[in-house]
Amino acid sequence: MPIYEYRCDACGEVFEQLVFASDKDEPVECPSCGRRKTKRQLSSFSCGSSSEGLGAALTSGCGSSGGGFS
Repeated sequence: MPIYEYRCDACGEVFEQLVFASDKDEPVECPSCGRRKTKRQLSSFSCGSSSEGLGAALTSGCGSSGGGFS
């Protein structure tokens, strides 16, 4: 079950919702105002990284246990 981020067009509330794959296209109710005028947002995720940039994230961050990918 992925967690999606939504924004309510009626009140502007931004919230997250667990959504079953079978319900992914169904309208989601806003927890603030109860309306179903919500839109799924393009959300990003973060990965702990240092100021050294992408190279450091690939070799030491994001749960990597050594160098490279596994």
